[in-house]
Formats: sequence, structure tokens, C-alpha cells
Amino acid sequence: MAQLLQIHHGFNFRDLGGYQTTDGRTVADHRLVRASKLDQLSDRDQAYLTDYGVTLDVDFRSPEERDTAPDRVPAGAAYHFDPVFPTDETQVTTWAEEQKTFAFDAQGGYKNMLRTYQDIITNPQSQTAYRKFFDLALANPTGALLFHCSAGKDRTGMGAAFVLAALDVPEATIRADYLTTNRYVGPAVDDVLTQAKAQGANANMQTSLRDLWIAREEYLDAALATVTAQYGNMRRYLSQALDLTDGEVAQLKRLYLL
Repeated sequence: MAQLLQIHHGFNFRDLGGYQTTDGRTVADHRLVRASKLDQLSDRDQAYLTDYGVTLDVDFRSPEERDTAPDRVPAGAAYHFDPVFPTDETQVTTWAEEQKTFAFDAQGGYKNMLRTYQDIITNPQSQTAYRKFFDLALANPTGALLFHCSAGKDRTGMGAAFVLAALDVPEATIRADYLTTNRYVGPAVDDVLTQAKAQGANANMQTSLRDLWIAREEYLDAALATVTAQYGNMRRYLSQALDLTDGEVAQLKRLYLL
């Protein structure tokens, strides 16, 4: 399991170091960090990330999310805005929309997430964003590249899946890393549900909101099934959709594997 960083005013900050590849190599520590939003970081948290070696902050959120809750970028880190979607497809943006979409369908949030994960694979903006992510990783000889969205689950989860796959980390490990989010989002989910209940959310709505916030195997399966259906396998997806060459894959391994 990836190491949990000791962030006091944020959640789901994890170092991907320590994962084993199919040929017995190891992802290096202090090189790839996945995270949730950075807007609530304390001064101590920012200093912690600087001391940890974070030199790049890659923000996968939408323009609205960034403007509403801008990152507190650690000192010494370069900020790169890299939106996977033009809007946040992993949430529903207004309470009125939530009511209309989910109040009469307990499966509404679940269905929304399945569509989102399929869209992550096929959406041209998503492909452009993840290609930029790889460009930044390829141009990062030292220090930690931190990449994040709002909960560090969906857009960040697929970013982790792509880079770990490029490094030849087994799919079972990638799946376990994806699901590890559920260990750390509980308090955030509880806060969302408490607020929803206070605003009159019914049981269907509460179920849908929970499904928006947790990691489920079916979500990752929806993405991987789309990869298989349209590209054959993950390596072809990385090559054909994200234009990742064999030489770039070799460079990533030189940079991020021990």
C-alpha cells in the first residue's frame, strides 16, 4: 500500500513509492504523490510538502473548482493547471440538479460515476490532460510530482492508474491502490451526508451522494472495459490515445523506478 502522508488539513495524500512492477522493480519514494484538494492546507502542511520534496503541483480540477478553492501551493513547487474535464463530472454542481437527478433514483450517483469513468477514457480533453501529465512527469528529473483533483479519487485515481500501468505495475496492484481511497474519505463523506440531510435529502439522494464519493471496483472496471473495447489493452491506449512512445515509457522507468 502507498504511504499516507501526514497532512492535517487535507485527506488522501499518498506516495506511490514502494509498488512492485511485473519485472521486480520498485516505484521510487518521493517521486509520485496522489492527493485531494490543496485549498485547506495549513502553513504546516505546506511546509511539510515542501520538505517532502514536492516540486510540481498538477491540478486536474475544472476551472470552476480551481476558482472556488484555489490551491495553497507548497513553496518551491511549480503549479500546473491541467483540467481533465471542463466541468467537474464527478459531482453535480447545484443542489437543484442533485435533487432532480438523484431524489427519485438511488442508483443515480452510481450511474453518473460509470458514465464519468467511461468518459475519462474517450473524452479528448481528458486525453489531452493526461498527456500533459505525462509530459510533466517526463520533464521531472528530481523531486515529487503531486497530482490531485478534489477528493483524490476519480481523475487522480485514473492518473495513478495510467502512470502505474506505464511503469508496468500489475493491474491487481493498481486496483488495490484505487480502492485504498475508501480508507481515507470517510470523514469527508460523513460531512457531505450530514449537510445533505440537514437540507432535506431523502434516502435515494443520500445513497447517490455516497456513491459519488467512494471508490467502487465497478467504476474502475467501466474505464478498463472502455480501454479494452476501443484500444485492446492499456498499453495500446497509452500509445494511441495519449501518444506515449516506447522511448518515453523507458524514460519514465528510468526516472521513477528503482
